[in-house]
Amino acid sequence: MSATAPPQGHSPGEGLTARARRRYRRMPLRSRLAMLTALAVAVAVALSAAACWLITRDRLTEQLDTTLSTVEVDSGYVQALTAKCTGAAPNVRFQPTPYTVQLVSATGGSCTAPEKSRIPPQRSDVAVAAGRLADSVHTTRADDGTEMRVSTVPYHGAVTDAAGGRLAISVAAPMGQVTEPLDQLALVLLIVAGVGVLGAATAGLGVARAGLRPIDRLTAAVEHVARTEDLTIRIPTEGEDEIVRLSRSFNAMTAALAASRDLQQQLIADAGHELRTPLTSLRTNIDLLVRSERSGRPIPAADKEALLTSVKAQMGELAALIGDLQELSRTPEAGPGSGAAVRVVALHDIVGAALERARLRGPALTVTATLDPWYVRAEPAALERAVVNLLDNAVKFSPAGGTVLVRLAAGELTVRDHGPGIPEDELPHVFERFWRSPSARSLPGSGLGLSIVARTAKQAGGGVRLRSAPGGGTEAVLTLPGAPTPPPDLPGNGAGEKA
Repeated sequence: MSATAPPQGHSPGEGLTARARRRYRRMPLRSRLAMLTALAVAVAVALSAAACWLITRDRLTEQLDTTLSTVEVDSGYVQALTAKCTGAAPNVRFQPTPYTVQLVSATGGSCTAPEKSRIPPQRSDVAVAAGRLADSVHTTRADDGTEMRVSTVPYHGAVTDAAGGRLAISVAAPMGQVTEPLDQLALVLLIVAGVGVLGAATAGLGVARAGLRPIDRLTAAVEHVARTEDLTIRIPTEGEDEIVRLSRSFNAMTAALAASRDLQQQLIADAGHELRTPLTSLRTNIDLLVRSERSGRPIPAADKEALLTSVKAQMGELAALIGDLQELSRTPEAGPGSGAAVRVVALHDIVGAALERARLRGPALTVTATLDPWYVRAEPAALERAVVNLLDNAVKFSPAGGTVLVRLAAGELTVRDHGPGIPEDELPHVFERFWRSPSARSLPGSGLGLSIVARTAKQAGGGVRLRSAPGGGTEAVLTLPGAPTPPPDLPGNGAGEKA
């Protein structure tokens, strides 16, 4: 005995509704819109047709009931009908009539006009004959199966049944005069509904195609970008609807991606250019040392020491450049305080530690600082590197015997040197990656230090700017949001610090 395998792609426990829902989701959007439009029209037409049919049925039935209630049966007809049914006058002739006239007794007996099919009396008819109901209107079937509409009223004449009881008169007509127009109406409504649904489906498909044409253009653009990586494509935008807004967002996204790719390519080109110089110098020095060893002609000790010192400096420069590149390649956080390593730190402590390093790198300089307590939310290592970069710039460009002034007050760190300063036309470029002033290109550095400072300040919710200081030199201002007192779970230093 073999079991029947479920259809391919269907799980054994998947029901018909789930399969239909899955197939519906696989349909193209325009097909779904057309189907939903046709379905909505079909429901509306069906409800309208049903309401029209029911109202028409009620009106036709009401009209038939009114007609039946107005039919008058005279006493002579009743007497002739009674005589015919009892056999007293077998040769009585009755005028042709479209109605079926029937006498109903209180005991349930009936007497039907000749050449008419008997209609079985209902309880309501008997109740009318017995005087318990004033009248009765109902639908039933005659003995020959014809559906009849029957109106029964009491008979107040002198004729009684065989037992002397009262009688009721039932006047009936075939329901065909109601059902036949209804059947014709139903056929007309069905045809109209079918044409309407087909027309709605066609119109829905056309509307869906017209409405989704902008989405088709957007889809084609996205597929083109995915296939060719061409970020210069733009979608025309006219109007203010949702599709236009989506197209504008797509254009903005491709523009941002193109700008990001250009920046990435520029970063790679700049990094390659910056790496080429120390690598070339390093290679030249190492070649000299190798050639000296292979030729057997040793380099003088002083020259060899100079070469080794240069190699060490160049390696340090390469290491610093690689470290700066790694710092810039890190994904920026969404905002201040959102990184996993971000916490509340004492900015004055970080500046104090950076000052010690600055004094070691510029022993011939005088570094003075006034630091007020300030607590910020930032990544400690990145913040310390940013402060060190600011102090290194001040030390690098300060003349021998010069002074570097450092001040931290109300979340604003100011580092002022007395060096040559930066021309006004170069100030807008100082935070660009690998940008170096023409007058400073002979000095060591990668051109990434201030970029790292700007990035760190932005991640911490602050900012940094450079400006020319009065009397010469440059003044760097790093501003970070925070508070002069630590949160309850972080101990503070209390009073200000003098360094």
